[in-house]
Amino acid sequence: MKTSIATVSLSGTLGEKLEAIAAAKFDAVEIFESDLVTYSGPPADVRKACGELGLDIVTLQPFRDFEGMPAGQRERAFARAERKFDVMHELGTDLLMICSNVSPESLGGIDRAAADLHELGERAARRGLRIAFEALAWGQHINDYRDAWEAVRRADHPAVGLVLDSFHILARGTDLSTIRSIPGDRIFLVQLADAPKLQMDYLSWSRHFRNFPGQGELPVLDFMKALQATRYDDALSLEIFNDQFRSGSAHSVAIDGHRSLRFMFDQLGTGTIDLPPRARPEGVSFIEFAADDQDAPRLEMLLSGLGFRRAGQHRSKAVTRWTQGDINFVVNREKEGFAHSFNLVHGSAVCALGLEVANAARTFERATLLLDQPFHQPVGPGELDIPAVRGVGGSLIYFLDKASDLGRVWDIEFAQTEFGQAEFDQAGDAGHETGLTRVDHISQSMQYDEMLSWLLFYTSLIDLNKVPVQEVADPGGLVRSQVIEADDGALRFVLNASQSQRTQSSRFLSELFGSGVQHIAFATDDLLATVARLERNGVKLLQIPENYYDDLEAKTDLTPDQLMTFRNHNILYDREGAAEYLQVYTQTFEQRFFFEIVERRGYRGYGAANAPVRLAAQARLSTDAP
Repeated sequence: MKTSIATVSLSGTLGEKLEAIAAAKFDAVEIFESDLVTYSGPPADVRKACGELGLDIVTLQPFRDFEGMPAGQRERAFARAERKFDVMHELGTDLLMICSNVSPESLGGIDRAAADLHELGERAARRGLRIAFEALAWGQHINDYRDAWEAVRRADHPAVGLVLDSFHILARGTDLSTIRSIPGDRIFLVQLADAPKLQMDYLSWSRHFRNFPGQGELPVLDFMKALQATRYDDALSLEIFNDQFRSGSAHSVAIDGHRSLRFMFDQLGTGTIDLPPRARPEGVSFIEFAADDQDAPRLEMLLSGLGFRRAGQHRSKAVTRWTQGDINFVVNREKEGFAHSFNLVHGSAVCALGLEVANAARTFERATLLLDQPFHQPVGPGELDIPAVRGVGGSLIYFLDKASDLGRVWDIEFAQTEFGQAEFDQAGDAGHETGLTRVDHISQSMQYDEMLSWLLFYTSLIDLNKVPVQEVADPGGLVRSQVIEADDGALRFVLNASQSQRTQSSRFLSELFGSGVQHIAFATDDLLATVARLERNGVKLLQIPENYYDDLEAKTDLTPDQLMTFRNHNILYDREGAAEYLQVYTQTFEQRFFFEIVERRGYRGYGAANAPVRLAAQARLSTDAP
């Protein structure tokens, strides 16, 4: 199918939109009427610009309030259409998209609508043009695609066809079976949009909350499967009304749009591009910190207190490996290269994640075909060329596997070392392991208008599932939290964003000068034993208020001894049925990032009920900090 996007989906001038659409490798574009009206040149210039960019113009849209108008207004509607036909000739498109009438003055009746469409089809055909009719979900008389199809069918004109828009159909929960019986050659245009499930009027929902396929909760794949039965094989166009998209980067949004289509085609098995399958995650191979000489010693002391030992030194770089259980940290102090540049911009922070997948080369191939941005840097002697793409906030995501030399990165690139006696003497018992076993989940904070983009980035590339979005109360406002996770828990991300500038999530963005990893959660099999070792090592845990434990006592059947233990050691607790979740947090490192330690006893969630308590405690500590 021909891939297209409507100009209304993007920010900027019409020229900027067209350049972004072409750069994102779309085949075609829908010209939205308001973009053309505000354009400084004649329609012929738009036609020329599209030709130079290699873009077809699918349609001019929308033409409103046409069918079923009373006598006097009916003639004016036809006169308006004739003017649009003139514009279409200049623009170089043969299709005018007509939305079902929303005017309270319009008259109902399928036959009346069909008669108007037939007459307009006659006028269009005389000029070598076509018209396509769409049922708006809030149409005055026609708001169901089945009624729109009946009007088109009764119009019985070769220049009159149907528009199917997934939002208008799926938002109303309309049965899809009728689509399968519509002849594909009578469908002139298909528009796609996803959306979150919201309880609101259709117009507001449509005008502000549409998403690209895969970013929302509507059954877009079911719609597409019904469409496949018609053998329709023309333009498939994204028409997305979204306030965030229209205020963000046109280039980034356009790339997200094309990525969403490629991912959708891949799920349907109909893509013209042969994508390798989504990567099966097998865990977090490593987490890399970019740190300067001032912060690196403090960070390494914290890692030591958490029970990590220094297990390797890079053979040619100022990079050390710290490990415990299946967890690997890399601390990069290099004075040149990517990590150094990242540190200059963001300060000491997580600059890269290494993800273990079944096949790193195939994962990288899929990433590039999904228009993710590949990353390359010079590889020194004895170093591996680890495939990587740009991730959240300009960070990197590396792909490693056990089937190639990438699985031997620690042996190939690092000389094995042991935590030295002098460091033991300095840190006391800090070098002793604390029972941490693996990375449980990684929490990334981002700008509010970036969340949908990174959700699509992860879920299109890696076999991760979306968990329903939650709103978490922070003292400074609400934080939107989106979990994506593997079925077996091998990889879990928590994406956080807030429209308030006063939340912990937003303040993190200010400290880091951009999006990134705000906290890392480690798993342990025995949190009580782990906490005892952390306290012995001098690790400062986040102080939880007494009121939390009073409330916990009131709403659970925990024993007095259990409650006292949790209270004395700042342990948070949650329960889902018989499943239990224990968690503690470290204090924030340099107001930037922090660590969490969790014990899961059959529990699948993330302690959402405790999040407001944690956020309030962090906010209080942040306020008290010098």
